[in-house]
Parts: sequence; structure tokens; C-alpha cells
Amino acid sequence: MDASGIRADLDRAADAGRCSGVVLVAHGGEQLVAAYGAADRRAGTPNEVTTQFGIASGTKTVTALVVLSLVQDGLLALGTAARDLLGADLPLIHDEVTVEQLLRHRSGIGDYLDESLYADIADFELPVPAQRLSSTSAYLQVLDGHPMVDDPGTRFTYNNGGYVVLALLAERAGGASFYDLVADRVCRPAGLTSTEFLRSDALPARAAIGYLHDEGLRTNVFHLPVRGSGDGGLYTCASDVGLLWAALLGGRILQPELVEEMVRPGLGPQDGALDHGMGMWLHRGAPVLEMHGYDAGASFRSLHHREHGTTCTVVSNTGDGAGAMREVQDRLVLL
Repeated sequence: MDASGIRADLDRAADAGRCSGVVLVAHGGEQLVAAYGAADRRAGTPNEVTTQFGIASGTKTVTALVVLSLVQDGLLALGTAARDLLGADLPLIHDEVTVEQLLRHRSGIGDYLDESLYADIADFELPVPAQRLSSTSAYLQVLDGHPMVDDPGTRFTYNNGGYVVLALLAERAGGASFYDLVADRVCRPAGLTSTEFLRSDALPARAAIGYLHDEGLRTNVFHLPVRGSGDGGLYTCASDVGLLWAALLGGRILQPELVEEMVRPGLGPQDGALDHGMGMWLHRGAPVLEMHGYDAGASFRSLHHREHGTTCTVVSNTGDGAGAMREVQDRLVLL
């Protein structure tokens, strides 16, 4: 790995895109880490390799791992109907919607956060005060009232609400809070020590504050739930993401056959460079897996090449920070 050349490329991209965050490149036992910008602008606290960042929809991969671990233990099945566990809750969800359809974004349920309606995700406003969404069960109040948009299983439509429903199903099948399930079924076997659902109004000193713009002090505290759930809101650091890749593909969270089912292509979007499995994006034409997320004050993208083992992860505390590094990431992993 040409560390000096890669670092120069990263520095140029970070400067041009005004990236605030951390980049970690790993290949063949070598690692390169670069940190840019401030975790707390008012205090002047710099971002560091140990800084925790919100990863927005990158959380969905972890949600899928929790659900599939419950499948592995026989507490759920991919064919389990959501209604079997929802009971009378969320009555507009069709009785035939299954766990697998929710995982593959093919459930057809209405979405409380339809990203296609917003040119800028920061324009989205929660229908309830952010502080009321502090547990997975509390999300019932925003998930309810959205009619089906497709028949179950008919087409891929990216859906945030579906992954919160999965978190609810996981709680009811697993007999514990979603946050405890993530800790016990993903973080512990993967050896993750900096990955957790933090409250945005009580961030610890090593967590990056999410900022709405490249400059200024306006934060995302009013734009996102105070504590995330199945579709977003997990905090982690770049090194923990590397450990997650190793644990996932090394069979420490799921058995190999379930891992391969998770990354099975062909049921995602019909066009574009990316296909989708279950909580995981797949590159067409290359053996590359991708986790990513974007939200007000948070962006994240991590690529892993399954053949030559290169991983490149970007975590950022602005909505466009990870995008600023996209071209360099693609050169390092896809080419």
C-alpha cells in the first residue's frame, strides 16, 4: 500500500470537499488513518481516530445482523409475517408482509421518512418532537397511519420505516430492547467497543456533534430522533467498522450460509451501480460490499473488496463529508 500517495489523495479530496471526519484504509495488514475537521466546533475539539460518529442508514446493516441472528437461533424466520408479532399495532401493514420482505426493502409498506420527497434530507421534519423518540417502541407513533404503497414482495422501494418495524419485531421475538440486542448479538461477538445508540442531547466527549453546514454551529439535534432505532442513529468509530467487516465475513456473528444469503444479489434496484441484499449494498460487476448512510449532520460510507481484502471507511459529522471522499474511495477499492 502506497501510504504517502494515498494520504496525499485523501488530503486533497478532504480539502476540496471540506470534509469533517475520519478515513481509514486497510489492506494486507496495513492501515492508514486520516482525520479532518472538528468534532466540536465551539470547543475546537478535533476529530480523531477514536471519535464516535453517527452513521445514519449504516445502522440498517446492524439491524439486519440482529434479525438474522434471531433467525439463526430459531426465534424468527425469514418467512415470519410481521403481523404475527405486531398484533394490533400498525394495522395498515398488510398481513402478508414478511421479515424477508422488510429486510430486502420489498415489503410495500408506507414510509414515515420517504427520502424521495426531499432534495435535502435536512428539510425533513419529524411529525413529533425529537425527544419523544427515545426508544424503539416510541416509534410506533410515527410509523402508524401510512398506507401500503405496493403489494408485498412486488418491487424494491428503499424504506426507512421498514427497518424500524424490524427493530420492533426483533424486540418482541428476542425478549429484550433493540439496543441490548445490538450490544449482545453484534457488538460483543465482533469486539466493538465504541458502537452504541447515543442520545443526541447527551453526547459523551468523544462523540462528534452533527453539523448541518460546512461552517457554523447549527447542529442536527432538532432534525433527528433523540435516540435512533433500526433505520439509523447508531454511533461508531472507523476502527469498529473494520472489526465489524471482519466479524461479519469471518462467521463470528452469523453462520456462513446466512452471510451469503444476506449478500445475495438480484432483488434490489433494477438500475444503477448497486444491488441490495439484506441490509447490505452490493456492487454490480465487482465483489465489493458497501454500507452507507446519509442524514442531517451525518454521513458514512464503507467499502470492502471480498477478494483482495481492501477496506475503506469514511465517517463524517456533516451530511456531505463522506461524499467528498467518494472518488478516492472508489479508486482504492473498486479499481
